[in-house]
Amino acid sequence: MPSLEEHEIYASTAVQMRTIYVAPEVQSNFSPRCRVLRVSPLLRELIITAMSLPVVYVVDARDGKVMDLLLEEIRTAEELDFHVPMPSHTRLADLCNRFVANPAQDAILETWAHEMNMSSRTLSRLFLRETGMGFGDWCRRARIVLSLPRLAEGCSILEVALEHGYENPSAFAAMFRRELGVPPSFYSPRAGP
Repeated sequence: MPSLEEHEIYASTAVQMRTIYVAPEVQSNFSPRCRVLRVSPLLRELIITAMSLPVVYVVDARDGKVMDLLLEEIRTAEELDFHVPMPSHTRLADLCNRFVANPAQDAILETWAHEMNMSSRTLSRLFLRETGMGFGDWCRRARIVLSLPRLAEGCSILEVALEHGYENPSAFAAMFRRELGVPPSFYSPRAGP
């Protein structure tokens, strides 16, 4: 997260959190926008180690090398895309907000186009222009991202799948893995350590 970025953190379950502050002169090596990163086992251990280091350390000694490696791991870490872009077009935003409120509903392009009094083709172009994603891709991404809090609460994969518009847990798990690269159980406390 860039310096001076106003933000808020909410956790729906118990979490352990550590914060690493990066000196402004080093920040130019990082993305200028907020990102969610996959924390590899190495990055996790480097963060834990960094917590025990003094605030002022010898740059050319072990502590400096640990911090250099930590910063390199952060810089090259895989970005997780949990972003669901919302349109600014008022009527389209209304439909998207209704979908977010009830992701189990059928999302049919033709039905949405009819509600907006436009052709499916026009809606497809509008959707892409407003969100940067195709209609189907946006609906899939929204369903998967919206399922994360329910999985973190410990709800069963069957329950979460049905709540988010999937007919069975295997279809949900396949789409989840395709979107996020891991099975739904990865985000569930039921899976255990």
